[in-house]
Amino acid sequence: MAVREQMDLPCPEWIQHVEQVWSDLGSSGRQRFSFLKDLEEILNFTQSRIQPEDLKALSRISESFPVRKSAECSVRFRERGNLSFKVKDYTAAALCYSRGVCHARKNTEPLSLCYANRSAALFHLGHYSKCMEDIQRALDEGYPNHLQGKLLERRTQCVNRLKEQKQSKAPSSKHQTQQTAEVKSDATCLPNGVSVLFTPEKGRYLLATEDKTAGDIVVEDEAFSFVLVPDGGQHTKTSEACLFGTEHQYCHHCLCKTLSAVPCLGCSYAQYCGQMCANKAWKQYHFWECPAASELLALGVLAHLALRVTLKAGLKEVQRVREVGDVSCTPHVSSDTRDGKSDSCGDSFCLEGSLSGLSEEGSSRCSKCLDHSSCFHGGSYLGVYSLLPHVVNHPLSMRFLLAYTLAVLCQRLKEVRPSPETWTCSEQEDAEKWRWGAEQSILEATALRHLMQLRCNAQAVTAIRLKEDKKLAVQSSGEVRIATAVFPILSLLNHSCSPNTSISFSVGLHSTPADSPASGVRVTIRTCKDIAAGQELLHCYGPHCSRMDVRKRQHLLLEQYFFHCNCEACKLELASGTAKQAQSSPGLKCEQCGSSLQASEDVKVCSQLSCDYQISDIALQTKTQMLQDRLHQAVELLENDRVDEALRILKEASTQADNILMKTHPVQGELADATARVYATMGDWRQAASHLKRSVHAVRSQYGEDSVELGRQLFKLAQLHFNG
Repeated sequence: MAVREQMDLPCPEWIQHVEQVWSDLGSSGRQRFSFLKDLEEILNFTQSRIQPEDLKALSRISESFPVRKSAECSVRFRERGNLSFKVKDYTAAALCYSRGVCHARKNTEPLSLCYANRSAALFHLGHYSKCMEDIQRALDEGYPNHLQGKLLERRTQCVNRLKEQKQSKAPSSKHQTQQTAEVKSDATCLPNGVSVLFTPEKGRYLLATEDKTAGDIVVEDEAFSFVLVPDGGQHTKTSEACLFGTEHQYCHHCLCKTLSAVPCLGCSYAQYCGQMCANKAWKQYHFWECPAASELLALGVLAHLALRVTLKAGLKEVQRVREVGDVSCTPHVSSDTRDGKSDSCGDSFCLEGSLSGLSEEGSSRCSKCLDHSSCFHGGSYLGVYSLLPHVVNHPLSMRFLLAYTLAVLCQRLKEVRPSPETWTCSEQEDAEKWRWGAEQSILEATALRHLMQLRCNAQAVTAIRLKEDKKLAVQSSGEVRIATAVFPILSLLNHSCSPNTSISFSVGLHSTPADSPASGVRVTIRTCKDIAAGQELLHCYGPHCSRMDVRKRQHLLLEQYFFHCNCEACKLELASGTAKQAQSSPGLKCEQCGSSLQASEDVKVCSQLSCDYQISDIALQTKTQMLQDRLHQAVELLENDRVDEALRILKEASTQADNILMKTHPVQGELADATARVYATMGDWRQAASHLKRSVHAVRSQYGEDSVELGRQLFKLAQLHFNG
């Protein structure tokens, strides 16, 4: 799990509005709210406080998140695409044309022009099949007759190129469109060698029942649902393409990266990799979300995901699960490390005859269930619903913010969909059996439960994003968050600040059959250390012992996940805390004798008693910041194809760094990495590998032998050796 980011919560303007409502309750009203523990009682309380002014405020705030179709915006994006096309930046052009497609209304000339122009960009990128699809769309949307000759000629060229590719049987990488794997829609289950156990202290957790070697896949889990995280194009802009955020580059239903998006017919925000994903999304949840898309963007990712999980499950499944919950077993009070993420059997419930993978050995027993094997629900909706909402652990003001936000959102949905056609039911008559009032009540209570759960159980889905620039021989990359998801089985893993597992994501997985509810997003859990049979599988929720000290980790985990971390790394660090204070400051070097420095109040002093060197923290921070500024300057020069200047600055900075920093200091690692990139750009692969080895040494010292950061550096080193 990643520590929650601000975008997960509502926008600041809405938070401020709800804070005022909370203040207006007065001490007596706030006290009454503090006594409420039942979710439906909390909802009733917040619903009774909703005023017309609240809906007006939400409407006003959501105007900052426009999603309406706009012919003017469509024309503007098409013109921007034309500029990119002229300078042969075809990727940026395709993205611009896609934004124009999303803003244009059905059966209009702007839509046909955007499709036609995008087909030209796709042709130059070698995406011939997608190009032909856009040509047909342009014709279907009424592309002007006097211009159709160019389209038909382009289609003929595509057919010829595709024939050539088929005959060659070895198409170049340029001509490869992104392929999406196909996965079956079977419920996720545990493989051999892994069991689920239960204790009142830990709740459910995963245990290795056989020895595992570092790198082994231990579990694969599919996201029950996810919401794409908009980033508004805030990452580094090295080309026109980088002006677009994740919401413009990925399918909103399966997270497949796409340059030829299929738009939602109702809003300009949602886009898909194909018509199949568009149809699935509309049937499962977007029918409800589309008219309230602006409000959902304003109210944050977690509220959006809570609603989507409920809608995707559907009325029948939600009712079935809630009815089982009404006859659930007696609750247990859990104080485990993660049961904010996993759960004890008590706050969820046991279901006899459900998916089983739980070992009876070492497990507690529930008052009304034969054993806790029925507490493992695989990747089903039951696996999500049974996670703990931790109602009483949320601070009062946060509890009120979540409940009030959900209540106002559902009131807004009632306005935009007063007579629902369906609630993710395949048959129209099934939905008509339910009056809106009953549906509204079930929707709110269930969605609020999920919203409370997601504060602890939401998982950041990440991808590696290249800073694409064709002028550079070597591309830089970075990990970015593209979505927030809930994984039923991954949520069972408890936390450790020094975990023995790591995770990676696969996206754009198209399921079979076509009407499968599969999300298209899968997480693979691998061991990052050798694990002996009988050891618990542990995952890091964000605060890692190699990235922050124990006090900060424990504070963050208690604040977000409601537990005091007592993992082995924390216990070891706390036990040696006194000794650590007297140890040398990692990576800092005495300028006189070259020995390490150690902390002493507001200064750093040489660790050698015979040396009287000392430097103030402020002076040292200033020198370090100057090195980082020089590093950033060199990287900017490199990305602007001024390689010689970049190398000169990096050499100077490295010489200065050698005076004050050990080779293991993070800044030394960053300088070495940038220098390796410069030499790789120049084609000097041996020099590049030599400097990258220095970076590997610093990363290993900083993050540890089994870290993903070290793995990335080693992979880059392998690439340099291969190129050389």
